[in-house]
Amino acid sequence: MNKLFFSNTFIVRTFTLLGLLGLLFVAPIVSAEIKGFQDFNGKSQKVENFLEKGKWTIVMMWASDCHICNREAHQYVDFHMIHSDTDATVLGISLDGESRKKEAVKFIKKHSVDFPNLIAEPETVGRFYQELTGQYFAGTPTFLIYSPTGELKAAQAGAVPTTLIEDFMKKNTGKKVVKK
Repeated sequence: MNKLFFSNTFIVRTFTLLGLLGLLFVAPIVSAEIKGFQDFNGKSQKVENFLEKGKWTIVMMWASDCHICNREAHQYVDFHMIHSDTDATVLGISLDGESRKKEAVKFIKKHSVDFPNLIAEPETVGRFYQELTGQYFAGTPTFLIYSPTGELKAAQAGAVPTTLIEDFMKKNTGKKVVKK
């Protein structure tokens, strides 16, 4: 009997399929106030400080050595440019931690990332994610989607095309969403 083998491709396809079905919904849990997030100037920050009232906030958790993150980064730069003045913003969270901060800075420069980014140790991000969703952190990229009222509406591990996020926003607000 063959053993089941779950490749990265299988996992990405599975999560993409779930994304097509409307993303993985999460029940709103208490706001996770985890310490250990910093901006790239070394100042302590809270994720909640980046949730803009009246706009969707897409949190992209990434790592500089993540192949998918490198491949998809331009989509989120474009998404932020298109939506930031109207209905949505992007916040990046690097899992590179202090020891790989230089690589994280290179990632931001390489991809011309112009949305805000925080950096933390992987353990900090994992704890934050688990407190928010009740699930273990699976890896990068991972996305959190907050509604315009600041409520966590969805969490998704793996690549998520920005068109799915736009469709999700439209479906959950009833408003026309600006698309590329």
